[in-house]
Amino acid sequence: MTGSQRDTLNLRIKPQARALIDRAASLLGKTPTDFVLEAARHEAANVLLDRTVFALKSKAYAWFLARVDAPSEPNQRLRRSLQTRAPWD
Repeated sequence: MTGSQRDTLNLRIKPQARALIDRAASLLGKTPTDFVLEAARHEAANVLLDRTVFALKSKAYAWFLARVDAPSEPNQRLRRSLQTRAPWD
C-alpha cells in the first residue's frame, strides 16, 4: 500500500471508552480518529522495540556493559539542567 492509500479499521467500543477518547482528543485539539491512531502507532512501535534483539560479539557486549554500569559523568549541560527551575515550580 502506498502512502496515499488508506484502509479501514472498524472498532466497537463501549460508550464510556468513547467518551474518554473524545474528551482526551478534544483537549489536544485532535479528532478522535487521529488520537486513537497516534496512540495505537505509539504502542505498536513500543511493542516492536521491546522485542528487538541486538546480537553483539562478546567484546562489544563487554564494552556495552561497562558503559551501562559506569557511573555517569556530570557535564555542563547536566549541571545547567539541574540548576534550572522547573516550569511547574
